[in-house]
Amino acid sequence: MALYLVRHAKAGRRGTWDGPDVLRPLTKSGRGQAQALAAWLANEPVSRVLSSPYTRCIQTAEPLAAKLGLEIEVTEELAEATPFEPVLELLTTLPDASVLVSHGDLIPDVIEALLRRGTVLDGQPDWRKGSTWVLERSESDGTPVINRAHAVPPGA
Repeated sequence: MALYLVRHAKAGRRGTWDGPDVLRPLTKSGRGQAQALAAWLANEPVSRVLSSPYTRCIQTAEPLAAKLGLEIEVTEELAEATPFEPVLELLTTLPDASVLVSHGDLIPDVIEALLRRGTVLDGQPDWRKGSTWVLERSESDGTPVINRAHAVPPGA
């Protein structure tokens, strides 16, 4: 089965936002990306939706969580400027078809760590806002292992 690691959808520009960065919301285009993500993943057996506490990540997850009747689990481990190791641990403990919404600084670190551990990359990386990494997982000696990964371009 797979896990889904999502970079938050398009948000307003950091330099033009007056408030705290944690509160910076999605743009109209970003809201469209969030809706496209929900339309796609609503067809998957998603069991949990986790998000960074940043507004733009929560807003990216909201349409999917609403469509599936799931609560968004806010976790600091997915926040901007945090170490990647706790996310690697999450990837081994979460149920199949979990969705994790995070940031453009953390996701490349997670993917690079997975590649160093032997994960095979299918296709080209996509680091754009709203892109999703599909992480295929199997068990090795009873321990979940991410063995393949591919990026899905952002929708909308």
